[in-house]
Amino acid sequence: MLYIGIDLGTSAVKLLLMDADGTVKNIVSREYPLYFPKPGWSEQKPEDWYQETMEGLKELLCGFDGKEVGGISFGGQMHGLVILDDRDEVIRPAILWNDGRTTEECDYLNEVIGKETLSNYTANISFTGFTAPKILWVKNKEPENFARIKKIMLPKDYIAYKLTGVHCTDVSDASGMLLLDVKNRCWSKEMCEICGITENMLPELYESFACVGTVLPEIAAELGISTEVKVAAGAGDNAAAAVATGTVGDGKCNISLGTSGTIFISSAKFGVDKNNALHAFCDANGAYHLMGCMLSAASCNKWWMDEIIKTKDYGAEQKNIEKLGENHVYYLPYLMGERSPYNNPNARATFIGMTMDTTREDMTQAVLEGVAFALRDSFEVAKSLGIKIEGTKICGGGAKSPLWKKIIANVLNIRVDVLETEEGPSLGGAMLAAVACGEYENVEEAAAKIVKVVDTVTPEPELAAKYEARYRQFKNIYPACRELFDKIV
Repeated sequence: MLYIGIDLGTSAVKLLLMDADGTVKNIVSREYPLYFPKPGWSEQKPEDWYQETMEGLKELLCGFDGKEVGGISFGGQMHGLVILDDRDEVIRPAILWNDGRTTEECDYLNEVIGKETLSNYTANISFTGFTAPKILWVKNKEPENFARIKKIMLPKDYIAYKLTGVHCTDVSDASGMLLLDVKNRCWSKEMCEICGITENMLPELYESFACVGTVLPEIAAELGISTEVKVAAGAGDNAAAAVATGTVGDGKCNISLGTSGTIFISSAKFGVDKNNALHAFCDANGAYHLMGCMLSAASCNKWWMDEIIKTKDYGAEQKNIEKLGENHVYYLPYLMGERSPYNNPNARATFIGMTMDTTREDMTQAVLEGVAFALRDSFEVAKSLGIKIEGTKICGGGAKSPLWKKIIANVLNIRVDVLETEEGPSLGGAMLAAVACGEYENVEEAAAKIVKVVDTVTPEPELAAKYEARYRQFKNIYPACRELFDKIV
């Protein structure tokens, strides 16, 4: 059988076709517009998502027997607000995860309702990107649209609805709405009341690997597939990517070194750190995960190389870096402010410790180490909850650097596994579809058979000890600068 994963991203939809063994047979990507009606606003039209998804599915299946398709599932951009009226028609463009209009609503939720109360209800506090403050914004600023709301959905779930006619979502994606009681995997009645909505306005909740229905006859006819094709609920993009990297099961970890950086830690047990420094979400595997997000990761190195020392030869700049664990220069990687664990938009990137003998290599090394140290900040929060982490997968553009992988292995003092393929949420979606169709008994079995490690970087005891001392110094720098950041913004 063949399985389809649909990754509904911010700039494009990526579709992947996988066979039962996990071999990727075809990949298609189709872009759609992104709209910025006002400064800080970010919207898309759900109709564009659906149109490009359908065209992409036709292109994906070209040359293949559509009757071999057994299942479809999703990964998708999280937090976006899609609202439908009583005819299931889109009321207004979707407000996206990177939209910043809800500052007032977030302040209300965090300061008036209170962070502790929010954490008790949802295991999280409010961020401008989350869905609940967007609902409040529509209620406050567009009351005529708010009055028309019949269903509230997330981006990927709109596509699932169009394919099946079912209003559904999964618990991993719903975790980022600030409407889910994450611990009990159900909607929070209290948060519904705070947002002025009813539970009936929210879609039915499923586990990520659960079948929500089969494709509608008209969809099957248009795509040339069977009406028996199962559609699984899917997962939010990070949870779907975790499936694709095998980050399922207790204490599994994945680090993504993309433009931003994430550290994703799966856990069999529910847990929330006392400061809500990490997001506490449901997993795509029927369990839970913690996620730390730093806003500038590989982008720090890109900035340093492209804008400051004016080179594109990243490898050459790293070639002569040899004195690991001995650098006297430190770098705070907060070019865009910081999310985890500080949640401080005023934080700024900072070099400290330069002397007359500081070299170009020292500065480059400090950038790589600063990102690794910042990842460890989130790593330490997870460890404080009793989660034991012995190794991590690594992906993203920054993971192409052997030196950076070595630094991360020794700063975190855990092994770092490199994967054979990095297809992210689209592959994770296809794997969830295969589980829903019974190809694999569960998500862990699918990951064990499909995800392949091709290289491992192990920490060196002497170097790890040096980095332990360096990290103890690094973690003092942000607290010392925090008040200054607020003054210079």
